[in-house]
Amino acid sequence: MRRASILLILLMLTAGAASMRADGSRIKDLAMVAGARDNQLAGYGLVTGLAGDGDKNPQDTLQTIANLLQRYGLTISATTISAKNVAIVMVTADLPAFIKPGSRLDVVVSSMGDAKSLQGGVLIQTPLLGADGKVYAVAQGTISIGGLSAGGGDASVQKNHPTVGTIINGALIEREIPATIISDCHLELLLREPDFTSASRMAAALNAKFPASSVAVDSTTVRVGIPTTWTGSPVDFISQIESLEITPDVPARVIINERTGTIVATAHIHISNCAVSHGNVTISIASTQEVSQPNAFSQGATKVITHTDATVKEDKGAFITLPELPTVEKVAAALNSLGVTPRDMMAMFEAMKQAGALQAEVIMR
Repeated sequence: MRRASILLILLMLTAGAASMRADGSRIKDLAMVAGARDNQLAGYGLVTGLAGDGDKNPQDTLQTIANLLQRYGLTISATTISAKNVAIVMVTADLPAFIKPGSRLDVVVSSMGDAKSLQGGVLIQTPLLGADGKVYAVAQGTISIGGLSAGGGDASVQKNHPTVGTIINGALIEREIPATIISDCHLELLLREPDFTSASRMAAALNAKFPASSVAVDSTTVRVGIPTTWTGSPVDFISQIESLEITPDVPARVIINERTGTIVATAHIHISNCAVSHGNVTISIASTQEVSQPNAFSQGATKVITHTDATVKEDKGAFITLPELPTVEKVAAALNSLGVTPRDMMAMFEAMKQAGALQAEVIMR
């Protein structure tokens, strides 16, 4: 918990320092050109060579093997096949815009059945389909799982997920997905984090560089007209746009992850005057075992009796007044001066938000 508290302070101070930098962020890092998007591909295939770690003969695996062999002219009944060295898998990949046939992609392979591990397996040629049902790539190759699973009897060890692996450059592109980024001498920039202020600032920066060229349509879209001097070289024009720097507006936000005890706060959070008291309750449960021995000739049986003692201790708390805290640095210093744990801070942030003293959005993970 102490490490998590230190992490909170560092993240808060980093966010505060970032907000005071003179340099902004490139438009390239804040927005994407409409139409230049990735597309998801997926395929269903078989992994072989699993040395006994494959599926335990489920019907769908056996039928898939029979169908595969039939493609090679072998007609075999699914009931006569053993699948212990084979696993059915799903193969997924992201197809970037403008990528050409003959290029290669990384693919992710994940088991669909009850295989123990994909370690050492080889993916058989698998077509990858888009949302329109057309084949855009074909995947094949040796799987790297980056994990392990071993053991015997009642002892076993596992690292990472041995039933999920990758094939670097494992997919060969067969078809290009058409992409249109310029329409009627205009293009659109889509903010990755929609915000009206950021969109307005982006349009203003573009108009300063290319007068009367841009307008913020909404919190996500900035429409940019291509000047006549750049109509013959739109790629160079987009390169000029992407290199411009602006300072995006970051909303006041506190993100709380109760599972990991992590708290992240942006630089613009503000806490009004308030008083805080947070008690600390400790519950202790102790179990002891005693042996009950019957008297001689009583024909009784020896028994083990468990005694459980539970105690509750509540430390004394104090009602502490916090002054107005207008910056993230002062919020971090004030909360840490109270000596509270990250879990206590989570409860305090939630209570402050409910009381109206915290001017920030609270997001629970």
